[in-house]
Amino acid sequence: MGNDNKTKTEGSCATKKLPGREEIEELKEKLALQNNMGKIRHKIIVLSGKGGVGKSTVATNIAVALSLKGQKVGLMDIDIHGPSIPKMLGLEGHMLKGSDSGLAPIIYTDNLRVMSIGFILRTQNDAVIWRAPLKHKLIRDFLTDVQWGNLDYLVIDSPPGTGDEPLSVAQLLEDADGTVIVTTPQDIALIDVRKAITFCRQVKLPIIGVVENMSGFICPHCGKTSDIFKVGGGEAMASDMQVPFLGRIPLEPKIVEAGDSGKPYLEYYRESETAKAFNRVIEPLLTLNPQRKPASSGA
Repeated sequence: MGNDNKTKTEGSCATKKLPGREEIEELKEKLALQNNMGKIRHKIIVLSGKGGVGKSTVATNIAVALSLKGQKVGLMDIDIHGPSIPKMLGLEGHMLKGSDSGLAPIIYTDNLRVMSIGFILRTQNDAVIWRAPLKHKLIRDFLTDVQWGNLDYLVIDSPPGTGDEPLSVAQLLEDADGTVIVTTPQDIALIDVRKAITFCRQVKLPIIGVVENMSGFICPHCGKTSDIFKVGGGEAMASDMQVPFLGRIPLEPKIVEAGDSGKPYLEYYRESETAKAFNRVIEPLLTLNPQRKPASSGA
């Protein structure tokens, strides 16, 4: 009887499934990601369901605005097929440097570090022709292997739409603070931006709020505002879909000039009305759960 019990016990132990190599590697990657992201207090994803709404401009100036407030900020560009951040910050030509400890982000200022696939491409004309698995791996590597150090904010500029890249970020960043959703006021943009809000709800990403970009055109000669793309559509949509509205950013020629010249608008026109509008947009970001893991003053 005793021998029978012993045989049953040995048999059950022998049939227990041990974790395979792939499962162990997956666990290691998850722990490495959690350790790296654990040094960052707040993670904010900037996205839109529509292209051409100025999402990268908003993401860049949010990151710059936070850094000018004394916050330690990382700006991560995951627009794999059309990276704009290197151009907007005048960092074209910079190449990534790696070491045994990981990848070093490009330093823009003491308070702002940047990562983009644009720093990997040989020329601006190179096309990235990748399917979903490669995109997911790159985003995971940016989150896991880039030595961001201790940050107050990581701002992630996502490509338009609700496809592979935003889905990967939503899956990998389980503790993201939420999304800033960018739209322009006209209906043709709002139709697709509503889908981005639905996407966030379906993947359980909190929505910090909506920014209405290109909301009125400021004439560089007389200073008067003309409603080229209408005004108020983003605010009305936010109200209709019951999400916060963060504010309006006017369409101003100097914003375009700043982006093309690699000089972030917020850094060079701090006293303008548009700069004040950007600073109003980041006010809710500065009050996000202050109890979350504060970044130390170290690297």
